[in-house]
Amino acid sequence: MFEHLREQPEDPILALMDRYRSDPRPGKIDLGVGVYRNSQGVTPVMLAVKSAERQLVEAQDSKSYTALTGDPDFVRQMALLVLSDSVEQERVAGAATVGGTGAVRQGLELIRLARPDAVVHIPDPTWPNHRAILGAMDMEVQTYRYFDAEANGVDMTGMLEDLGQVAEGDVVLLHGCCHNPTGADPSEAQWKDIVKVLKARGATVLVDLAYLGFGDGIEADAFATRLLAQQLPEVVIAVSCSKNFGLYRDRAGVVLVAGPASQARVVQGNLATLNRLAYSFPADHGAKVVEMILSNTALRAEWEEELSEMRSRINDLRESLAEALRVETGSDRYGFLAAHRGMFSRMGATPEQIASLREDHGIYMVGDGRMNLAGLSREDIPRLAKAIALVCG
Repeated sequence: MFEHLREQPEDPILALMDRYRSDPRPGKIDLGVGVYRNSQGVTPVMLAVKSAERQLVEAQDSKSYTALTGDPDFVRQMALLVLSDSVEQERVAGAATVGGTGAVRQGLELIRLARPDAVVHIPDPTWPNHRAILGAMDMEVQTYRYFDAEANGVDMTGMLEDLGQVAEGDVVLLHGCCHNPTGADPSEAQWKDIVKVLKARGATVLVDLAYLGFGDGIEADAFATRLLAQQLPEVVIAVSCSKNFGLYRDRAGVVLVAGPASQARVVQGNLATLNRLAYSFPADHGAKVVEMILSNTALRAEWEEELSEMRSRINDLRESLAEALRVETGSDRYGFLAAHRGMFSRMGATPEQIASLREDHGIYMVGDGRMNLAGLSREDIPRLAKAIALVCG
């Protein structure tokens, strides 16, 4: 049987991590892997998570299954966190998933079940796993213009023009905030223009919300998702708890569907079936920790304070690197780094320049020039700025 298997392409980010680990040079800099690190270079367990876990260990008296769609309290708390009062709760169906990737996959599975011939429109560029998952599912994919590499910002003209060609019933995938890999997000006014076009076209939207709270705060980062849910008849939302709760390895996520209240029960039943076919019951530890934090006033306050500190640190690193590059290059060509949001920005370097940064300076970034600024330390900034100015100008 297995002699007929083909070699699978190597994941570029995981391959980069392996090369970084095997590099013996001191002072090497990892800008590749998408995790947050503190000033000590550690991806920490948040204090609110530690507190909730201690309480959970003491209070939990069973490891029996939850529901097929996970703990209803977790799903409800996540729906409130993401949507607040922007839509009536009776319009919302939801299911716990295996992280944000699982939420994307289950959202797409639901879409395929409902409309097998739907074309999925993804931004150019986007998280590479979006296209990989769609390819594995054999769903038709088209791209729409998103990023203006010259201006290092959102190509609104091109984006609106392409979205204006989307057929009724097709699906448009949007990043809710902190676009991966570019870090460039539409403004609130631009989001309103996007919604207007999508509403006119009759498109269904899938929002990938992996970095809620990492941009400008929970309320600001949820603006686009809430606006879409308010204005469009149907929105599918894939939410990750990996970054904002630091639960990377615990794989807590949720898929939410805001649609007509009359269809919520059927949608909920289909989500249960999809979970059953994928992994039966979703994991509960990380989800329960999140539910406890969101439903407890003290724990939630502690979590929001920690999240604010993480966000402030990322934005401070952005500003510091932009300033260091301004000094090294004598220009403001890298000023966009301070304006972007979230963990990532894309530098616009050529493959040869990226290879030179890696081979000659021990600076590791993904082949498209994506940098994880949330993995940077302040001490690394002067050397990083000098290397970028030397190699890229």
